[in-house]
Amino acid sequence: MQSYDYAHRSGVEAITWERFAELARTLVEKLAPFNIDAVVGTARAGLFPATAVCLMLRRELYPARVTRRVNDEVRFQHPQWIVDVAPDVKDKIVAVVDEIADTGETLALVAERVRQRGARQVITASLIAHSWADPMPDVVALTTDALVMFPWDEQIYFDGQWQPHPELVEALNQLKSKAS
Repeated sequence: MQSYDYAHRSGVEAITWERFAELARTLVEKLAPFNIDAVVGTARAGLFPATAVCLMLRRELYPARVTRRVNDEVRFQHPQWIVDVAPDVKDKIVAVVDEIADTGETLALVAERVRQRGARQVITASLIAHSWADPMPDVVALTTDALVMFPWDEQIYFDGQWQPHPELVEALNQLKSKAS
C-alpha cells in the first residue's frame, strides 16, 4: 500500500514544538471540564499529545497501539490492533487522545474498546482534526484541512544521515501537482 492521498489537502500547516505546546495546552483547557480520570494515548504519534495532556492534568496514561503502518509505512487500509487498551480504564472517565483525526476511524476504534473495557465515560480528543473526520473528535485543539507537518515527522535518520521524511516529500509533491 502507498502513503496516504494528500492531494485533497489545502495548504501546509507546519507545527513547531512551540506550537505543539500551545495546542496541547488548548486541548487540556477543553478537556478539563470533563474531570477525566485517565488518558488513553494512541501510539505512536498520539503519545506526544496524550503524554502532555496526562502530565498537565496529573492523570495516568494508558498507551494503546492501533495503526495502519508497519515500520512507518502504510500497510493496511484500516487500523489494526497491536497493543490493547489496559483494563485499568474500568469505571473511569477517560480521554482517548491522538495527534490527528484524519478519517476519525482510529479514535472511534480505540474509544469503542475503552467503552468495552468498562469506562464510565469516554471523550475523544485530537490535537488536530480535518473537517472530513467522521466521527469528529469530541474535543479538538485545531481544525485544518491543510497538510499537517509535525515536528517529529520532518526528518528521519536513514543510512547514517538525516533527511526529509519521504512521506512528507511525497505529500508536498502531491500538493504541488494539484496547484499546477
